[in-house]
Amino acid sequence: MVKRLRVFGFGSGVPIAGLALCLTAVVPTSLAAANEVAQWNETTMKAIVANGQNNVVSTRTLAMVQVAVHDALNAISRRYDAYYFEGPAEPAASPDAAIAAATHTVLVGVIGLYGTPAQKGETLALVDQAYAASIGRVTDGPARNKGVAVGRAAGAAILALRKDDGATRDAPYIPAMGPGKWRPHPNPVPANPPIANADLARGYLPTANPGWGNVTPFTLLSSSQFWLPGPPALTSETYARDYNEVKSVGGKVSTVRTADQTQIARFWFEGPGNWNTIARTVATARGLDARDSARVLALMNMAMADAYIAGFKIRYVYDLWRPVTAIREGDNDGNDATVGDATWDSHQNTPSVSDYPSTQSTFSAAAAVALASALGGDQASFTVTSGKPFEGITRSFTSFSQAARESADSRVYAGIHFRSACEDGLSLGRKVGERVAKIYLQPVKK
Repeated sequence: MVKRLRVFGFGSGVPIAGLALCLTAVVPTSLAAANEVAQWNETTMKAIVANGQNNVVSTRTLAMVQVAVHDALNAISRRYDAYYFEGPAEPAASPDAAIAAATHTVLVGVIGLYGTPAQKGETLALVDQAYAASIGRVTDGPARNKGVAVGRAAGAAILALRKDDGATRDAPYIPAMGPGKWRPHPNPVPANPPIANADLARGYLPTANPGWGNVTPFTLLSSSQFWLPGPPALTSETYARDYNEVKSVGGKVSTVRTADQTQIARFWFEGPGNWNTIARTVATARGLDARDSARVLALMNMAMADAYIAGFKIRYVYDLWRPVTAIREGDNDGNDATVGDATWDSHQNTPSVSDYPSTQSTFSAAAAVALASALGGDQASFTVTSGKPFEGITRSFTSFSQAARESADSRVYAGIHFRSACEDGLSLGRKVGERVAKIYLQPVKK
């Protein structure tokens, strides 16, 4: 278990976590606050988009926000172990005010790290407007003031904890040129999804966030705690199988990709936002109160953040080329079962990082395990609709693991990952999710 100093007002202490898992009863009077948890999670997603944060760094922002909200509510009414901030206890504080103040504090603290000046200004205005509206719904008085105070304190605590976590430090990276090694690659023409900037639409971008594997995890002992065996050798039958599958089903022009598989690729392109929509949908459908909703979102987003960190630590060791490079150079990989096609394009834009593991698969499995644990089991029926860039696609699921599997499959249908990268990514993500669910934010022993 990771041991951290926790904040008790101006003091500190050591966390003690129980291992029992349970669901608490619904408290009807807390449903308004539960709605505030969901609304601020939606606002956070909007702020991430406006701020120009990519999927990688967005998981850190989401984890920080949701941990701050959880700890603020937990200080008002202690039900679970805190992640970091313990109090002082404020039982008379307004939960709604605490939720708003905790989220606003973290977002304002993070916005300046990303985006253009215009994006920063737009995002700050969005967040300030949401805060004013949220606080305006709380009756003025001591309860609101106390709620704001505890929320601000929880937000400030997580900002201080993550100040030097390595998120703003990058690492030098020089791409190799040999067979199997990642190098900058093109997007399909036209780019899919569309990219307004013609230079960016071409692709061939330098690798993104090469130092992300060095970011301090939220829950793991280290970013290399769970390792993977690596991608199959280029000369292996497994590699040929992966190569020919993605070449067939994942190309810009494909005669075998079905309409449903195309929709799956589009639906899951959103990234971590999909899983936050799933978590809000299920929590709301089950009538979870504010504290349970906050715990669910905190566990899931910490799991996704650490899945990205662990995945990036591994990917920059193996540094495997993406399908678009592999297929265009398929006659030079030493495998007679892989026929090259110098004109092949992927169905969707390929992110500018190496192939193995698929971090989409990793964070999806981590999210699914965290949600299953926090919500009493894997079986859950839910219907959700996608956000940008392919808005308005609705899909239904009967379990969290089914959704994670579909998310992993989507990367093959999109032509941007080999199957082994997705399968091993799912395996890594499950381990991350299991650790988070077993150790963190456990019910307080009575």
